[in-house]
Amino acid sequence: MANVSIMTFNILSILPILTLAGFGMIVLLVDILSSRKLGEKNLLAYLSLMGIIVAAILARNSAGTTLFSFNESFAIDNYSLFFNFIFLLSTGLVILISHSYIKREEINHGEYYALILFSTIGMMLMASGADLLNIYIGLEVMSISIYILTGFKRSKLISNEASLKYFLLGAFATGFLLYGISLVYGSTGAINLKQIAGFIADKGSISNPLLLMGMALIIIGLGFKVASVPFHAWVPDVYEGAPTTITAFMSVGPKAAAFAAFLRILMTAFGSTHYEWQKIIYILALLTMTVGNVVAIAQTNLKRMLAYSSIAHAGYLLIALVAANDMGVSSVLFYILAYTFMNIGALAVVIIVSQKGDEFIQIHDFAGLGFKHPGLAVAMSLFMLSMAGIPPTAGFVGKFYIFSAAIKSGYIGLAVIGVINSVISVFYYLRIMVIMYMKEPTRDFNPLTLSPLIVVAVVLSVIGTLHLGIFPSKIMEIAQQSILILK
Repeated sequence: MANVSIMTFNILSILPILTLAGFGMIVLLVDILSSRKLGEKNLLAYLSLMGIIVAAILARNSAGTTLFSFNESFAIDNYSLFFNFIFLLSTGLVILISHSYIKREEINHGEYYALILFSTIGMMLMASGADLLNIYIGLEVMSISIYILTGFKRSKLISNEASLKYFLLGAFATGFLLYGISLVYGSTGAINLKQIAGFIADKGSISNPLLLMGMALIIIGLGFKVASVPFHAWVPDVYEGAPTTITAFMSVGPKAAAFAAFLRILMTAFGSTHYEWQKIIYILALLTMTVGNVVAIAQTNLKRMLAYSSIAHAGYLLIALVAANDMGVSSVLFYILAYTFMNIGALAVVIIVSQKGDEFIQIHDFAGLGFKHPGLAVAMSLFMLSMAGIPPTAGFVGKFYIFSAAIKSGYIGLAVIGVINSVISVFYYLRIMVIMYMKEPTRDFNPLTLSPLIVVAVVLSVIGTLHLGIFPSKIMEIAQQSILILK
């Protein structure tokens, strides 16, 4: 008689995900049933925020527990919980800055919020994925939603071009990832990360060329999602063409999800083969932060500058991945949280300053902002200082932890190059501050009509950036507790 394997289900483990899915469908249903009145459209944003809050509360209830469900393909632990809060935080901030923006740009459609919630579901699946197939499914759910959101301004040719370019290159990169997963499965007979680690441990090495090739292809596929060089070419065009709110969304959430999967795969499945993949990540880190910072200097368009800045920050995070020690992994968690506040905050200021259809704001357009709107200029200055790594901001502390982790693991040269790149980045970040305070205005700043929600987003971003910079120890302690499962 054949043995029958019964899958172990635990619906409670995916309750936050089910909550987001439910609210996403409610948003679509309300949008269909409601009239086109502005007040009823506003309800969609508040429903989405409610879904984020409820999901966060449900996720919080699983803090401190470690649970593997669905035949150990789905992990609930402090690691996934930390990333889930980053996803929910970034999504909540993006919804706050979207409320007035999509009305101004006349793209106030219910599917906008639903796609953001569905994309967040994909991110949470990636962070909790304990096998390669689950991570792949999460990546596809996330990516398809963002492909659509990138081209949400359907009347804009540049938005359509960005969406198509992202879709084609993303599908190509996903092919690499899926091929890598198939090679790993063919070599080990497993897709579960722990089982792959057990197979490699039994063999004592990773000498199988197919397994090595599979690992390399997985790194390529995820390298595209984190925008590492040389898989970064899509970033500036997509960031420029997408609606600014979606630029903010994809610069934080998907990048965090890709790093969550990156860390879990490399540290769990291939943790015993650190010296094999460390060489690849070392080169990627070196190229990514250098190319990102150098090319950002030449940019005059603010969104393209922030795109190359995002590439550079991915390079810093890869340094921590090379270190592969406790401080390195926890510094990735801390830095992504810090980056969430400073990057979304900066793009929120861009949205406030820009006008309808003014998506491609130039750096020199900020001239005189410090005199016309000093509050916004102070907030923007804080975010730029944080990205440059100037104390007492979150960016400084995050880089300090990352470089310390590299030095602790013996990668002193890589840490020095990282510091040099940070010094290079100071030029183009401080250039914005110089333009805001020391240049005559080149455009008229019309009286600003501030939505209360976007003001809340900017204030929260300012508080988060300062709090993580001045009182980092508590969050770093939580981050360190969140990596224990990866050992």
